[in-house]
Amino acid sequence: MTTVPEQFSLSGKDASTRSTVAWFAAALVGSAALGLIGGLIWGEVAPRAMLQEISAGTAELMNAETRAFIGADAWFAGIAAVAGLITGVVGFHFGISRRRGGGRAVVATGLILGGVAGAFAMLWLGQRIGLSGYNHDLASSANGTVFPSSLALGATSALAFWPMLTAIVILIAEWGTRPAAELPAHGVISPR
Repeated sequence: MTTVPEQFSLSGKDASTRSTVAWFAAALVGSAALGLIGGLIWGEVAPRAMLQEISAGTAELMNAETRAFIGADAWFAGIAAVAGLITGVVGFHFGISRRRGGGRAVVATGLILGGVAGAFAMLWLGQRIGLSGYNHDLASSANGTVFPSSLALGATSALAFWPMLTAIVILIAEWGTRPAAELPAHGVISPR
């Protein structure tokens, strides 16, 4: 007696569900990877305040009115904004626009949550760049030695730029793809 193996085939709904879940996961992982690249850029280009060693393991700002902290926050916000635009445009074009119904919302959610993950990955890596050099300088420098401070994000609200801009791009793209029948004719709003 010979047996014939069962053929396994995905129905259209199962394939669509798998594709949507794959896009959700790809949005999270891809945004986190983009966040690491953003963290590298932020860690390299953001300005740092200069410190002066005043005693073993203690340093103070050389210029109390430095703009380095604001500059570092601005660089973070700018990089996060660009990343949000990129993930919103690419995610909408390749992930959301090719789906129907609830799959669109799942992929959009993945992109926005990916923006949150990317922003935190960017913060984590950016703050780690130069931290070991800072710790070494702080621990082993002689009094009067001048060295850069470690990078920190003072305006934690900048973490919202990436997911916020991703969501805005998705909303604008969704609005732009609405059928003309759903829009009011020539700016005339019909009474309800």
